[in-house]
Amino acid sequence: MDSQNPEEQFGNMLEPLEPVEDTEALAAVSSLMGSEDAPTDEQPAPAPEADSADKAEIPDDEDDPSDWFVIHCYSGYEKKVRHNLEQRIETMGMKDMIFDVVIPTQEEIEVRDGKRRTVERHIFPGYVLVNLILTEESWFVVRNTPGVTGFVGMGNLPTPLRPEEVAQIIKRMESDSPMVNLTFKVGERVRIIDGPFNDFRGLVKDIDMDRNKVRVMVSFFGRETPVELDFLQVEKA
Repeated sequence: MDSQNPEEQFGNMLEPLEPVEDTEALAAVSSLMGSEDAPTDEQPAPAPEADSADKAEIPDDEDDPSDWFVIHCYSGYEKKVRHNLEQRIETMGMKDMIFDVVIPTQEEIEVRDGKRRTVERHIFPGYVLVNLILTEESWFVVRNTPGVTGFVGMGNLPTPLRPEEVAQIIKRMESDSPMVNLTFKVGERVRIIDGPFNDFRGLVKDIDMDRNKVRVMVSFFGRETPVELDFLQVEKA
């Protein structure tokens, strides 16, 4: 494999099982692999009760003969595809070849109607990760699983994730601090919902993603004054 960066690699690797190119899904993977803070348009839902499969971790063992591969399915059907694949692994006796099926997720905090809530969001909507030793038999089981519509690969063969890509996904899944889902952007009007400026309104001047801070221009006695606030202290007006 050449030494191209993750964005370039993912931008040219999607090979659907059906003869239809899924450009929207390809763009989603490219943007997410290119930035840890890239937002997603997927609408969040209340976090379900965690099960053992959701808590699966991606091991990082250089001596492990298995690799991580990315399969594609319709967005919203990730858990169904995981269930179907896990059933096939069990019934076809492939536990010694296919070891884990993971849906990468992360927690996010959002503020709506003045209320904070934690939601579970898929890092790669429409994609599922599979850890396996690649053989004709193991790949036959995966690609013929109901709901699997494509894979990330070169030509007709799947291409494993590189170590740095796996490490990036692990970092996002194991983050102790939930990301904040912003409902506003620069230039939009927001309402302050917490702190000494509660219920004031103003325009977003700039957003600092590294510090989770937003600067809002608030009017005091007819004069615009910048106020720095936490993301969770404001909401879109």
